[in-house]
Amino acid sequence: MSTPFRHTQPLPPKAATGTVAEVYAQIALDFGIAEPVTFVVLSSAPELLAPAWALMRESLIAGAGSRTGKELVALGVSLANKCPFCVDAHTVLLHATGDHALAERLARGEQPRSEEHARLLAWGRHTRVPGADLEPYPFPREHAPAYLGTALTFHFINRIASALLTENLLPAGTQRFRAVRSLTGRTLARTVRRPARPGTSLALLDDVDPGEAPAWAGGTPVGLAYAALLRAAMRGAGLLDTDDHHLVEQTLQDWDGTHPPLSPDRFPDRRERPAARLALLAALAPYRITAEDVAGWRRPEHTDHSLVRLVAYGAFVAVDRIESSLSAQIVREGT
Repeated sequence: MSTPFRHTQPLPPKAATGTVAEVYAQIALDFGIAEPVTFVVLSSAPELLAPAWALMRESLIAGAGSRTGKELVALGVSLANKCPFCVDAHTVLLHATGDHALAERLARGEQPRSEEHARLLAWGRHTRVPGADLEPYPFPREHAPAYLGTALTFHFINRIASALLTENLLPAGTQRFRAVRSLTGRTLARTVRRPARPGTSLALLDDVDPGEAPAWAGGTPVGLAYAALLRAAMRGAGLLDTDDHHLVEQTLQDWDGTHPPLSPDRFPDRRERPAARLALLAALAPYRITAEDVAGWRRPEHTDHSLVRLVAYGAFVAVDRIESSLSAQIVREGT
């Protein structure tokens, strides 16, 4: 039977207990999709699932600002990261906001008619480049925590989806049909347009020190969710030896946001340094992770939990590179 999952076999959501079940319940209520595969694929690592959901909820769903605007930013990020699964998802969600003509223009690869919408989409795309000048913002400054949080959320989720899911948002790729996109969006409309109370997801997280929240989050729940995901994802570094860990960190420090060329293959050899290869692919080109890459790393002790942690670590090293550049820019402009 076909499955949307690559390289892992998550437990059926009906078997979920504890934190995983609580996260699924919140997702069904606030996202409108009971068991989205972008989160089911993280379920073997509840310590990642909960903060990943919290960051998306507190920024995209419950954060300040227009849902259409944040969907455009998320779509721009997904285009920059070459994640067709997430591009299709945000096109469907634009139908859910009621912006049907906008959704279909974007589905055809056209630019929005509105200058405001075009600026939001372009801004989202530009966030892939560490150190890029992202000001002036195409949204009110008081909405920055939600918009910045949305962008960083999808820099993470894009990489997870590209690495561990197929490209099809819906079975057999039916999201390619306009009528299906529109109908799917309309079924989500009531949930997407309903206000969500900020902070509800924080109860799912381990204790987070408010001092760990980044300054750009302005004391909002977005900052606590980001800090929790940062802490959980970076623990995956323990799956690499010291040399591999140094290689990954150094490579990301030198990254300029470009997609690596297909030839020559500049990633570590899968036979000699398989963990470093997987982590760097997850960071820079997750759509290029193959079954051979995973098999080269697998050992009896490398469960699905381990693989999800390793991919999440690589993904978040890239997110952290983007966020660190962003934070440095904010500090410079504030002095």
